[in-house]
Amino acid sequence: MKLTVRETAVFAMLGAMMYASKVLMDLLPNIHLIGTFIVAMTVVYRKKALYPLYIFVFVTGLLSGFATWWIPYLYIWAVLWGAVMLLPKNMPKKVKPIVYMAVCGLHGLLYGVLYAPAQALLFGLDFKGMLTWIAAGLPFDITHGISNLLCGVLICPLVSVLKRASKIN
Repeated sequence: MKLTVRETAVFAMLGAMMYASKVLMDLLPNIHLIGTFIVAMTVVYRKKALYPLYIFVFVTGLLSGFATWWIPYLYIWAVLWGAVMLLPKNMPKKVKPIVYMAVCGLHGLLYGVLYAPAQALLFGLDFKGMLTWIAAGLPFDITHGISNLLCGVLICPLVSVLKRASKIN
């Protein structure tokens, strides 16, 4: 996965844009464009989408603190990337927006479930404690899932812009 100078610059900007969008939307709990960016970048750049994704993760830790809340960031966004990588590349044009929005929304809905194993390990929760932690966060995960689904409307337009900017068909 050798990078060109252009890709290095583009991926750095995308990682920074992801972080900036998160900071700008921090007033709205669990509403952000991170999932939208990850799905779009994965559709366009495939494996190389991991570069801007982990630039975002690193910048988030650097500017917000490498604390225990940050540890799940090392894998939680890669789950979304992996789910998109498993999608067929040649979906019908009318189906793509729905599938991308659904995957993005599902990731938001399952965010607490994906986060829970790290919480359990870091804070010594047993299985029952982990389930309680998931249940307590369910209202936030529902908000997260719905907002990811709605923000997913921007995925296909963002894919078009990224392809045009990268000269990818």
